[in-house]
Amino acid sequence: MKVDLYNQNAEKVGTTELPDSVFAVKWSPALVWQVVESERSNLRKGTAHTKDRSEVSGGGKKPWRQKGTGRARHGSIRSPIWVGGGITHGPRKDKIYAKKINKKMSRRALAVILSQKARDGEILMLDSLSITSGKTKDAFNFLKNLAGIREFGGIGVNSRALVLVASKDLNTSRALKNIPKINVTEARNAAASDLLASRFIITPEESVKALAARIK
Repeated sequence: MKVDLYNQNAEKVGTTELPDSVFAVKWSPALVWQVVESERSNLRKGTAHTKDRSEVSGGGKKPWRQKGTGRARHGSIRSPIWVGGGITHGPRKDKIYAKKINKKMSRRALAVILSQKARDGEILMLDSLSITSGKTKDAFNFLKNLAGIREFGGIGVNSRALVLVASKDLNTSRALKNIPKINVTEARNAAASDLLASRFIITPEESVKALAARIK
């Protein structure tokens, strides 16, 4: 698949060929759903916790004697039927929500999502990307320039976009991180849920090579 190639000033500088193994894969909603749900489950902390009767304080003494009071028998105020007692079947922090994702499925899902975004014209290819100053003002101007590309209506400062960098670039990340709807991640660390959460993908050619090496 051939796509237009732009520089950081939003000027068209040529075309580039995208690898079919990454950008020409058939759409598979079932696969994407399974991988994204697994990724979200793996991020779940599971901090909600209720105490059962063994964890509630107090209740060491029998409330009243077994017989002769005319009241129902009870052994402890920790019982779940007492106010302030233990909770039955409540959420527990020891529950594990993690789900296993096969590497082949995860890589395939990335290719499926990238391919669909390429078909929808939501991937913007750059010859290179580097904001050496690390200033938000320069990142803002960079995105403002991109808004002038007719083929990508809606892309710009106010669009939800994911920037894929080829390697760890602290200055570029620092410059873009203060812009609310823009996320930055290394191509080798991109997840299916990250791609779906953004409408546009902004990536330099070098990042495409990293993606191809990861998905092959």
